Amino acid sequence: MSAFAVCAVIPTYDNPLTVGAAVRAVAEHVPDVFVVDDGSAAAGRSACDALAAAGLCRLVRHDGNRGKGAAVKSGLRAARELGFTHALQVDADGQHDVARIPAFVAAARERPDALVLGYPEYDDSAPRSRLVARRITTFWVAVELASRTRIRDAMIGFRVYPIEATLAVPSGDRMEFDIEVAVRMARAGVPMVNMPVRVRYPDRADGGVSHLRPLRDNLRFCVLHTRLCTEGATRWTLRKLRLGTRR
Repeated sequence: MSAFAVCAVIPTYDNPLTVGAAVRAVAEHVPDVFVVDDGSAAAGRSACDALAAAGLCRLVRHDGNRGKGAAVKSGLRAARELGFTHALQVDADGQHDVARIPAFVAAARERPDALVLGYPEYDDSAPRSRLVARRITTFWVAVELASRTRIRDAMIGFRVYPIEATLAVPSGDRMEFDIEVAVRMARAGVPMVNMPVRVRYPDRADGGVSHLRPLRDNLRFCVLHTRLCTEGATRWTLRKLRLGTRR
């Protein structure tokens, strides 16, 4: 492998109607695709098996559902074992404009030390509840990093990871992963590159399925932001105390 070797990691859980199209669309730009089946039921499992049998992806499988974060990290570890240095994360539900992939890969190639993050440009299909939730998370991420611009959006599942730097930071296994890994990488000194990507929400007839559980996952987000804010406040206080002691 060269110094910059990029693959794609597509986590999926029960996306039988969309995962095939997602893999084919991504493979037009990034030929090496890892699909991580996070314990899908029969239909989703069969769809993933068919893609692997056709040689369209390398399949990584969890026997049971372990969460989006666990799926992405399994894909990153599998990619690292084969010598890949970077991984484009794309969700399997067809939300993201894959035409933006070349621009994101080019940005990662230019800044291989950076996390290249998408920020969404929505159409009219975006649910209002999602927009409100994103504004809340964006506020707390700005507090946690003391910056409104360092991370434009921490929730989107369209980004290019430097694999080693990503796996070096602790991160959750479920829906909180996207937020936590971005914040912790920023705190660890990883540069952030923010780029726009169009996002649409397919309806259920087209395979649009959300695995977000409002009560459970919003509680996870609250716990995460509380922990990140507490850690940040503690570090700031200790830093100030050390400075005071030196005087």
